[in-house]
Amino acid sequence: MALNPDKKVKLYYTIKEVAQEIGVNESTLRYWEKEFPLLRPKVLGNKVRQYSQADVDLLRQIYNLVKVRGFKLAAARKYLSTNREGVDRSAEILERLIRVREELKVLKKGLDGLV
Repeated sequence: MALNPDKKVKLYYTIKEVAQEIGVNESTLRYWEKEFPLLRPKVLGNKVRQYSQADVDLLRQIYNLVKVRGFKLAAARKYLSTNREGVDRSAEILERLIRVREELKVLKKGLDGLV
């Protein structure tokens, strides 16, 4: 078994960690597991879910489609199955825009302090 040289990157995340990172409830994640067949986290014997980085990326895409863009679950499921590359690209662009907006807010706050 190979060691993980990058200690900051985890192989698996708990449902609580993923829910906080995505910004939804744990129950929402469990519901999305039922609605999206592509989303299948590893489930241990005691019903503890372990999400891989691929699962977290998929959840970000689902969040983008459902919560940000307003897709119904059935439409999001169909869109993911037919246009996976486009969803990947648009989710990446959206994340980048959100980071830029946060940086601009910090800059604005700094400039407001100067005036």
